[in-house]
Amino acid sequence: MITQICGRFRFPEEVEATAVSYLKRFYLKNTVMDWHPKNVMLTAVFLATKTTNNPISLEAYTNHIPKTAASDVLDLEFLVAQSLRFEFAVWHAHRALWGMWLDLQSLPDTPLDFATSQSHIYDSALASVRNSRLTDAELVYTPSQVALASLYLADRDLALKWLRSKEDKLRSGTDTPPDVLASVEAIAEIITKRGHAPDVEAVREVDRRLKLCKNPEKVVGSKAYLARKAEEDKKAEDKRNKKAVDVQKAVTEGDPFGESLDKPKLGLVDYDDDDDDDD
Repeated sequence: MITQICGRFRFPEEVEATAVSYLKRFYLKNTVMDWHPKNVMLTAVFLATKTTNNPISLEAYTNHIPKTAASDVLDLEFLVAQSLRFEFAVWHAHRALWGMWLDLQSLPDTPLDFATSQSHIYDSALASVRNSRLTDAELVYTPSQVALASLYLADRDLALKWLRSKEDKLRSGTDTPPDVLASVEAIAEIITKRGHAPDVEAVREVDRRLKLCKNPEKVVGSKAYLARKAEEDKKAEDKRNKKAVDVQKAVTEGDPFGESLDKPKLGLVDYDDDDDDDD
């Protein structure tokens, strides 16, 4: 759904990748039984447009999404930001892939027309990067590892060529270089097996189960929701009343800004103490 929303508004790839990352990280701390993914996705995309410097007005955003009100987006915005621990910057695999592609063009034995004649390899690798967003690879591996695995799936020899060009840096500070290829093959297997959109019927079945399992206190309009809302409003009202009573009491009984501070007593200072030590 995030891909469809970003396609509708023609958001850049940075927005889509960031929104997907926000969605995954949100559910590391929350459960779908409390917060439905559909509502969280809308908020994640809107938040991603702001954090990636591609802002859109809330009115323009909600008007182009059927059955969506501004409150559907804003009500969860602080919760999503809080779940992200307000860490909004995300480093993406598609940017790492672009860096690798530029590196390959700068190698001594690379033909001059490499970028144009082999562009299909980059397109295939980029497609694998996009498929990796449908897995949990980015939560386990670094963006550069995911990018290299995607290049590995597109052209194994080209990926190994890039890896060999970095052998000196891999060996620096250690006797044996890290087994990068093992991680790359593991990521490639994850992308191949899990990097595809779920079946529509499977999604509908999960949605039906969520409606049965969802926490009733989070369902707007339910009795449990209204009871919890009334309790929260009552606590807030009691807190406001107590504060008003305390302020009124302070005004009637004394200074509303509190009692005055006592002036500190001045002590005696021996200015000749240093002179005595010199004698």
